[in-house]
Amino acid sequence: MRLSETQNLQLRHRSVRRFKDRQLEPGQLEDLIRCGQAAASSSFIQAYSIVRVTEPDVRAAIADAAGGQNWIRQAPEFLVFCADLQRIDSACQRVGAGPLDGFAEHGLAAIVDVALMAQNVLLAAESQGLGGVFIGGIRNDPQLIVDQLGLPELVTPVFGMCLGWPDDDNQVKPRMPVDLVLHQDRYRDAQSDALLAGIRDYDETMATYYAERSSSSRTSDWSHTTAAAVQGKKREHILSFLHARRFFLR
Repeated sequence: MRLSETQNLQLRHRSVRRFKDRQLEPGQLEDLIRCGQAAASSSFIQAYSIVRVTEPDVRAAIADAAGGQNWIRQAPEFLVFCADLQRIDSACQRVGAGPLDGFAEHGLAAIVDVALMAQNVLLAAESQGLGGVFIGGIRNDPQLIVDQLGLPELVTPVFGMCLGWPDDDNQVKPRMPVDLVLHQDRYRDAQSDALLAGIRDYDETMATYYAERSSSSRTSDWSHTTAAAVQGKKREHILSFLHARRFFLR
């Protein structure tokens, strides 16, 4: 079957970290947010909020906390996406249903909501020629984000997003073959011979990509890069931080 224009756009996605010195058009950001709001929402609770960060000193503090990601300072737009249960808590109390009590299901629903919403925002931006990159590094010091942005209880920062007009043309990273991520009826163990062989092949694909890409070439593959990423970003402070925000208490 022929791919649609939307599918081709999705398959061209790549992270953009260098931007032209050009602002978004008036009203463009608001249109992108409306597109984000069109995403599915668990029980339509819409448990998200976005903080648009424009103050240079605040951006600089966040960039430093995120590991020196200078594109946070330079991007025409920098947004912080938050899982927001405050509105839901207020609604529950207004109708006599009582306050939220930190159930894991509510926190999980809010995080899923904000992730779906943000992906819609980025796809809408890319459809207009914009580019962007998600910033998980804000979770290095989430309390700094809370303090800088004045986030109340029941609102927690999940990730940031830089947006703007691309000033580079990054290559698209090869994704895993579909048969490694699509399971039929029952899950296939990642240690099975077939999947291990598929991962070895994918490691070779990624090793070639890393060696041949036009910028930041390096010697690595998917397995080594992934292991370094997840083992190096445990962020052991996150659970206590979420508890302080009244997330995942029970």
